[in-house]
Amino acid sequence: MGNNIRITKQFSFETGHALYGYDGKCKNVHGHSYRLDVTVIGRPITDKSNVKYGMVIDFGDLKKIVEEEIVDVFDHATVFNKNTPHIELAKELEDRGHNVLLVDYQPTSEMMVIDFAKKIKPRLPKNIRLHSLKLQETATSFAEWFAYDNN
Repeated sequence: MGNNIRITKQFSFETGHALYGYDGKCKNVHGHSYRLDVTVIGRPITDKSNVKYGMVIDFGDLKKIVEEEIVDVFDHATVFNKNTPHIELAKELEDRGHNVLLVDYQPTSEMMVIDFAKKIKPRLPKNIRLHSLKLQETATSFAEWFAYDNN
C-alpha cells in the first residue's frame, strides 16, 4: 500500500478585472498580481523502469496543464462578467486591441478559483486528483478551493 503525497506548484500572473454592481472601489477596473498554488494528490510511481519513478506527477507536466488552462489565458487580460453591462466596456477595449476575457461569473477570487478547478481537473492523469487551489489576490487576501469540500 503506497502513501498518498500532496505536491504543490506555484504560479503567478497579472490580471485586471472589475466587479459590476459592487459597492466599493473594486467596481472600477483594476488589477492584481495573482499567485495560484495548485496542489494535487497521488502516489509516487513505484515502477523503477518508469522515467518518472518516485514522482507523483512531474512538476513540468503539472506546469504545462496549469499554464495552458489558466496562466496563458488570464495573464495580462482584463476579466469581465459577460452577463452585465460591462460587456459594452469589454467590446470597447477589445476594439482598441486589449486582451479581454469574458466569463459567465462575477470575477472574484472565489469564483475564479471554482472556474480554475473545473479547468484543471479533467486535464490531470487518472491516478492524480486535484486536492486544492489557493488564489492569492493581494498579500493578505486569498480564496481556497478544496476537493474535500466539494464532493
